[in-house]
Amino acid sequence: MERKIKKVIVIRCGALGDLVYSTSVIDALKFEFGENTQIDFISTPICSKLFEFDNRVNRIFPLKHKKIPIFFSSQKKAVINHSKKEPYDVLINFEMGKQFESLVRNIEAKQKTGWFCEDINITKTHMVEICKEFYSNIISKENIDRSFPRVIGFDFNEIKNKFKLPDNYIVVSPSNSHNKKKKINYRAWGHENWKIFLNLLPKNVNIIIIGAKGEEEFFEPLKPYNSNVIDLVGKISIAQMVSVIQYAKALVVTDTGTAHIASAVNTPVFCLIGPTPAEQTGPYKNPFNYVNIISAGVECSPCYKTKVMKDCKNNICMKNIMPEKVCELLFESNIIVQ
Repeated sequence: MERKIKKVIVIRCGALGDLVYSTSVIDALKFEFGENTQIDFISTPICSKLFEFDNRVNRIFPLKHKKIPIFFSSQKKAVINHSKKEPYDVLINFEMGKQFESLVRNIEAKQKTGWFCEDINITKTHMVEICKEFYSNIISKENIDRSFPRVIGFDFNEIKNKFKLPDNYIVVSPSNSHNKKKKINYRAWGHENWKIFLNLLPKNVNIIIIGAKGEEEFFEPLKPYNSNVIDLVGKISIAQMVSVIQYAKALVVTDTGTAHIASAVNTPVFCLIGPTPAEQTGPYKNPFNYVNIISAGVECSPCYKTKVMKDCKNNICMKNIMPEKVCELLFESNIIVQ
């Protein structure tokens, strides 16, 4: 029997992967309270494009500058004023930063759950499971257990026709959100490794390379591409990228947002991970997808945001992942057939 919960607002303002983690809450709410449950999100302007064609989400309140106090933030005032006119039944907050405490306090909702709303006993390891703990007091265990991150993209046939995409292809996503940092990009696999990998793939395998608008310079060292490569860098939106990944035979990627999208649309993902803890922040494994974590197995990994990483000058945990090994795993998984 559906309970009388009609309007919910969710706060998740992190990076793209963080937003994907949180999407399990959408189906959980629909399972628990019915398909007509209205779900609004507060999210960053760029990442919120993930929901552009997702009719499960009613409205997005963009929040670009998270640290600006409410008094000076027109975006924070907009959501607060909306909640006063049309109070929410439930607020779910996934954000742990102090800058969100006043926003959580000022939004009108009959019930509030998540950080700053209650004492949360975090017992899980992976971020998806931790997110579930944030709303476990309002959703039954049965519905929590059958809810996983899920995202919905743009009409694939339109994309396929526009870019003349082949029926079978793999997607390669070499960039990540730290590309423009002047210091070592610890999550990156070097350009030379990517070039070797692309050249090792059989020429009858169609490869689509993706990257965000503004990242074009990062991809220059990988060029010229072979004739079997389709370059979509900077040419597709987040929602279009979701569909391109969804219809791929596999995604090869480092630890970044596109890896989490692949796991959320059940596309086999081969994720190259070094400094980050895969069991905590890697692409999420569910009963319907295939996640292959590829690592060099060095003793000092994972080391993310520790003194070990800061002192590292060679990034061996990523450099030591061999392109030949990645290709071998694609063959072993029958993603690529000789």
